[in-house]
Amino acid sequence: MTLPLFLWFTPVQAKLGESMNKLFSWLDKAEKAVCGTGFVFLIAFVFLSAFLRFFRVSMSWNIDLAMLLLAWTAFLGADVAWRSGQIIGVDILTRIFPEKVQRLIELVVYLIILAALGFMFVYSLRLAWTERVARYQSMPIPYSLVILSLAVASLSMIFSTLQKIQRAFLQLTGKDSSRNRRSSE
Repeated sequence: MTLPLFLWFTPVQAKLGESMNKLFSWLDKAEKAVCGTGFVFLIAFVFLSAFLRFFRVSMSWNIDLAMLLLAWTAFLGADVAWRSGQIIGVDILTRIFPEKVQRLIELVVYLIILAALGFMFVYSLRLAWTERVARYQSMPIPYSLVILSLAVASLSMIFSTLQKIQRAFLQLTGKDSSRNRRSSE
């Protein structure tokens, strides 16, 4: 019997155990560090540009670099928020249903999100490839680096969503020991 794709991670994680958890933990910390550092530099570049403009010194590359950092921090920050359960969910329609139906709806929503993320990943890679020649006006950096931020964040969110799908499926089937799903997200 073959397992569906999202259930395949359960035996793999069981076999790899601590090393898989350490890898995901390290990637989570790295993503948070990159996002936080990028945000600090984004603020610094915008502030420096505004300060120097007061003295009539124009540094156009500051704004271009700030836009690049904005894209990366926004998309990576979205994954950090998604992984930690900080994205607002509206359950006004689903909370009237029994718990099993709520879990089923949650699983369907995660599958729809997974499909959308897969679509964004594929098409952002295609767009980055077509825009690989275009450069910033003030820097010799390809514009596709901005587009790659969407691809990297989409891929990271795909892994986060697969973990959420696995957790939701285990809760739906009653095989998950943690009953409080909000604390585990």
